[in-house]
Amino acid sequence: MEGETLITIVAIFLAAILIGIFPMMAIAERNDDVSELAVTTAVSEFVNTSRTTGKITTQDYEALVNTLYATGNTYDISMEVQVLDENPAKKGTQTSSTTIGENVYYSVYTTQIMQELDAKDKYILKEGDILTVNVSNTNVTISQMLKNFFYSLAGNNTYSIVGTASGVVTVSGS
Repeated sequence: MEGETLITIVAIFLAAILIGIFPMMAIAERNDDVSELAVTTAVSEFVNTSRTTGKITTQDYEALVNTLYATGNTYDISMEVQVLDENPAKKGTQTSSTTIGENVYYSVYTTQIMQELDAKDKYILKEGDILTVNVSNTNVTISQMLKNFFYSLAGNNTYSIVGTASGVVTVSGS
């Protein structure tokens, strides 16, 4: 009789987990998927706008930030502009005899871009530059907490919501 009671209690406990926890995990995972779609779309739109206008503006950056935070999460936004440094006057050692020099890129990162945005409300890009934006969540989502609790798969440094976009600038800004 006592053995049957113990089995019944364990069965009820397992049923409660299956009925309550796993659907909650599925909903939390779905929420992260929707947030990731919103983040990816916002980052792509930001990069495409900057690429086609030739500038990163404070207004566009704030629109990106507002869209990201509307998902209910916090994010780390990193930007990199690989600036095309054309140096046609110097002849390179590995170029053909008809080529005079080669194109070289140097990188400008988030801090420098943000300083320019704070000072002038825009960061000017030129044709041929490459803009890359990476976004990842900094908070632990409900889905991550549940995964940590049940599976021990996701750690504190694991990002479940990320968005990345990059592209070559097609027009010089003014």
